[in-house]
Order: sequence, then structure tokens, then C-alpha cells
Amino acid sequence: TSQSQRRQSKGEDRASVNYISLLAYAEDDDITSSRQPNYNQAKRTIKMLKVICAVLATASAALLIATITLGVQDNSDSTSEEVWVRYTPEANFVKAPMTGTNVCEGKKVALENTACFVNDTVAVMGQAGANVTEGYVGDLDMTDTPPFTEPYWTAGLCPVNVHWHLGAEHLSVGEYDEMGKGPEDDHDDHDHRGLAEDARLGGRCHHYDETDAKFTTEYDWQHCVGMHVGETYEVHWPHSAAGACGTIDQYQTPFYDGVFCFVERLGDLSGLQNLVAVQGQVFTIVNDEDYYFPDLMRGMIVDESLGMGTEVTKYTGSTTGTSRDNEMCSSYAPITWQVDRKCHMVSASTFDKMCADMKAQRDDMSDDLYAHGSREVVSDALAANNQVNRDRY
Repeated sequence: TSQSQRRQSKGEDRASVNYISLLAYAEDDDITSSRQPNYNQAKRTIKMLKVICAVLATASAALLIATITLGVQDNSDSTSEEVWVRYTPEANFVKAPMTGTNVCEGKKVALENTACFVNDTVAVMGQAGANVTEGYVGDLDMTDTPPFTEPYWTAGLCPVNVHWHLGAEHLSVGEYDEMGKGPEDDHDDHDHRGLAEDARLGGRCHHYDETDAKFTTEYDWQHCVGMHVGETYEVHWPHSAAGACGTIDQYQTPFYDGVFCFVERLGDLSGLQNLVAVQGQVFTIVNDEDYYFPDLMRGMIVDESLGMGTEVTKYTGSTTGTSRDNEMCSSYAPITWQVDRKCHMVSASTFDKMCADMKAQRDDMSDDLYAHGSREVVSDALAANNQVNRDRY
């Protein structure tokens, strides 16, 4: 009985060997089936697993080769034409904005226009839009209030609105001025004046060519109102440190609501030109998708390779618009202006996409979906003398 128990114990020890030992036994031809009847079965099982692994490895390699081959073939069959996802009139994707409380509504601080001169003496701070031609210097001493010269975001300012004017309010000789060209009409047949009685035409760019279809073929506008291919528009992006930056209420119409949303952040208004500022950039609209930019709502286009936003004049001025001229001035001053001295071409779809984005804001921006009139260029006497000209933004 004791011998039988020892044999049983030895059998159990052999049955409990680990996988590595089992593999070694199974591959050992010296071990016969009479001594270890279970190992022949283990050996057959392991051989079968090896075959399965080999098949799977072969299949994986074949799949990898096929994938690489198809990728190369697909690349070789592709055309050289680049595929861009762009806004088109058919992509009418604008949805009603989310409802909620607009924290900036009604926050405008009302300041009335005032006489520019009293007894032939300048009675206001520097005005806008001024001459931004490189090298120009105004006559009004504003050296004690220099403009903010860095990108606005570095001081916590964010865009709180976007709007544009018919023609250019600023003057950049040879780029946008009284010698510029555009569609040959007096605008009475268009709906500019129906939307804004005083939609005064400002300066124009020099790109327009009546023999080139991209300047004369009208665009199927879906969102902007009263706009025209071939025309010049000056776009303004008011910025403020008191805006609802980074929130759903950031963009506002009128822009004053955005500028003064959290007015307490402006303190005693000293150094206002470092807290409230505007970007300005002038465009000729073309019907050509090669000039498409998808995000014009967010601010000035800055692209050194395209020469956009790289030649900028910075000075202190005021708010603009046709309720002001060289006799009646704006009291909203001093604020920094950073204006691109060059005129650029952008596609009509660029503007229409911007208008679609404006429609998607919580605040109703419909009063800024068309061009506003342009203030006449500020006289030398009302233009600041603190211009800073830089070759880049």
C-alpha cells in the first residue's frame, strides 16, 4: 500500500509540472507514451497551436502589405488639386443661437458727440479714422497718451464685435484713397442707403479691374446684406479689457455693450488706450475662392507670408461713423487703433461666412450685417501725432 501511495504521489507531481516543463517533456522524443501517456496529447496540442500561430502571423503580414499597397495606389491616383472644406451659399448651416441671459445687454456708456473746435481751438482728443500712410504725423499733440503697440491679447483685451464700413474710413495713400476704383455706380440703385441713410462711401482700394470677372461677377449672398463684389470695405474689430471674454456673450451689437460689459474693469479710465482698442483692415471683395479665409470674425488677418497684417500703423484716436466729422467729434477717446496700411483681396464667401458666424451669436448682431457709412478722413488738426509704424503686427 505504501508503494502504491508513493507511485500515486509521483504521478500527481508529474501531472502538476509547469507549462515550460510540459513543453520540454512534450518535445523530448525520449519520453515514451508508455511512461507518460498524457504528454503525447500535450505534444499534439502544442503543435496544433504552433500551426495556428503561423497561419495568423502570415495573415497579419499579408494584411499589412495590402494596406501599404492600397495606400500607395490611392496616393498615386489622387489629383494635384487640393481639397478644401469651404463655406458655400448652399451650406446654410446657421442655427438659432442658444437662449439665455445676455450679461452685456444695455451696458453701453452713453457719451454725446461734442464740437471739435471751440473758439478755433481743438477741444477734443485725437480722432479716427486718420491718415495711416507710413510717415504721416498729425498735428494734435497726444504724446502723453501713446498707443498700445503690442498684440491686444497680451493685455487681456478680446474682440467684442465686428462691423465694417462702405469704403475706407482711414487713408493710406496708394492703397486706399480717393483715387481708388470700384463698381461704377452711385450706390443709389443698391440697398446701402436703404439700410443706412448716411452710408457715405469712403476711400477705395486700387485692385478693381472691370475686365476681370472676379471683380464683376456678383455673389449669391446668403447672410450679409447689401454687399457687392468689387467694392472696398474697412472692417473694424473693437477690443476691450471689460468684455465678456471667452464667454458666449463676448460678441455684442452695438459694440459699446461689449466694450463696457464689465465697466468696473476700466477703473478711472486713465490709460484707456491700453484697455480699449480697435483693429482695422481694408479689403476689396472678389468672387474667387482662392481668396477665402474662414474666420474673419475673430480679428485682423495676420499672415506674414501673404503680407497681411504686417505693415501696421498704431495711434490713438476715437470711435468713428458718420455722426462725426471734422466739426462734430467723438467723445469716446483716447483709444488705440492698429490699422493695416495695405488693402487686401478676400472672397465674398469670406464675408458671408463671417455674417453666418455673427448670426450664430447669442446677441442679435443683425444691425452689423451690412456696411455702415464712412466718416470723412480726420483733418490734420484733429489727428494725433503719436503714430507708430511697424513692419509687422
